[in-house]
Amino acid sequence: RVPIPRGKDVPVHVSLPPMTWVDAMPTQYQPYLMLARADKPIGTWLLLWPCCWSIAMVAPMGHLPDVMMLSKFALGAVVMRGAGCTINDMWDKDIDSKVERTKMRPLAAGTINRYQAAGFLGLQLTAGLGVLTSLNTYSILLGASSLGLVVLYPLMKRVSDFPQAVLGLTFNWGALLGASAVLGYTPLDICLPLYMGSVFWTLTYDTIYAHQDKRDDVAVGVKSTALFLGETWTKPACAAWAACFSAGLVAAGQAASMGMVYHGAVGVAITHLLWQISTVSLNRPADCMAKFVSNKWLGAI
Repeated sequence: RVPIPRGKDVPVHVSLPPMTWVDAMPTQYQPYLMLARADKPIGTWLLLWPCCWSIAMVAPMGHLPDVMMLSKFALGAVVMRGAGCTINDMWDKDIDSKVERTKMRPLAAGTINRYQAAGFLGLQLTAGLGVLTSLNTYSILLGASSLGLVVLYPLMKRVSDFPQAVLGLTFNWGALLGASAVLGYTPLDICLPLYMGSVFWTLTYDTIYAHQDKRDDVAVGVKSTALFLGETWTKPACAAWAACFSAGLVAAGQAASMGMVYHGAVGVAITHLLWQISTVSLNRPADCMAKFVSNKWLGAI
């Protein structure tokens, strides 16, 4: 509801339509949903796709991937991506308040405090643990071992020019975990190139994403690959990383005896990524965001 002044008349109020489904939820729940980025599902997709690829690659020849396993990982991606965002915002509360794009996040804006966020994080991690413990013992241990990276990532932008590399190691853990959830072990000949290739994918899309905030990042003193590479070297570096992503996908596919359809899809996906790199305007935040979001379709390919 916003006041609309009409000369000297008493202001009247009109109701505006919800901007996202989160705005339609009860007011007391909205800060927590926003803290988990429930209104911005792209992060969930980017976390989920490597899991799906891994599960699909170890499916029996001629069979579709295990739908129940895919469903578990989809639920886990929603929960753990939200938990990662909560941890990130607890680390970055003071930084977020100084960055235009992030200053209205619940912790930065003061709509909830750190104690409330910590309680919410406990609920998220409990839900994530529930999904994880439905897997085999090897996968439980493998999944739990990624929590250190989840906690470490927000710190890296303070000390390293390549926080996106740590994000890649974190976000693509599902490339290792998906296959192990199906088989009870991780076939490294398939999963290791898939994992490392996907890390380079994350380096590419998150470097483009980071160009949105480069001016604010300089002002508050945080680091990123976007600042390190600058406009001159970002696109050449991203093209090289795209080549590494392609090599990882091809190597994983060969190890898993994937057919021509798979390798054709890899070609289309890499073409899409190269299109992003070649056409993105690094000084237009809206275009950087649009290219970043388009990676959900690359994952689907």
